[in-house]
Amino acid sequence: MIIDKETVEKVANLARLELAPDEKEAMIKDMSKILDFMAKLNEMDTAGVEPLVYMTGEVNVLREDVVNQQITTAEALQNAPKHTDEYFLVAKVIEK
Repeated sequence: MIIDKETVEKVANLARLELAPDEKEAMIKDMSKILDFMAKLNEMDTAGVEPLVYMTGEVNVLREDVVNQQITTAEALQNAPKHTDEYFLVAKVIEK
């Protein structure tokens, strides 16, 4: 794929970027390098290679959750700007 000024302007518009003319020239070079690298990667034979999802074979190496401090509902709601006796009140975000 050839990167030209129009392509850079289209990508910049999609990304909501305003580029100066000298930045556009630099972007053409950078985007061309990226696409050349991707083409080089596509030349690799990956027929027998399993997809790598995780860097190690370890499973669930996370620490156990430990309760350090418990607060009551009243304490949790104490600094809330709006609340009932049991819940935080927030503005409605989704209309049905």
